[in-house]
Amino acid sequence: MIPAPLLSGLRARHAEPQRHYHTWAHVEALLGHYQRWKAEFHRPEPVLWALYWHDAIYDPAARDNEEQSARLLEHDAAGHLTAGDLAFAATIIRATATHTVPDGLAEHDAADLSLFLDLDLAILAAPRPVYDRYEQDIRAEYAFVPEEQFRAGRSAILKGFLQRERLYFTPLAHREWEEAARANLARAVAALEGA
Repeated sequence: MIPAPLLSGLRARHAEPQRHYHTWAHVEALLGHYQRWKAEFHRPEPVLWALYWHDAIYDPAARDNEEQSARLLEHDAAGHLTAGDLAFAATIIRATATHTVPDGLAEHDAADLSLFLDLDLAILAAPRPVYDRYEQDIRAEYAFVPEEQFRAGRSAILKGFLQRERLYFTPLAHREWEEAARANLARAVAALEGA
């Protein structure tokens, strides 16, 4: 169980003015997916801590948000998680920087991290109005980036996802979300490149 003072601190961070998508609503959405598939996780506790902290530090102009969030978790969770669970939770957060599963993990840990990354990308398969709002919120978070530059950068990111053989690592998420996510991404790329 995560202590209430730590949760209060996280809520305050997620209410920062630069956030539009990476708010507490994103955490709550992930919690819903986590609860639904909790039985699939081999180590649900460190996954849950990673879920709460994975966007704790969020500065759209920075390139080290994931690293800083992992370090904050390492500080905040010290004494609340075993050393092994804390290290794994931090590994999960760091993996969100590239949305890839690092080499060298035990099989169960790789499976847990894969499912976590899938949950973090659930928004890509959201119904069209929800997905479109997500794109608007991402644009708002990067309001300081000139329009043409934003369109090129965002399009490259979305194309990178589309070029993957699979967007979702786990069979569960792949079956449920892959088709809708690819449709949303293709539509978003067309909009970014066609305007």
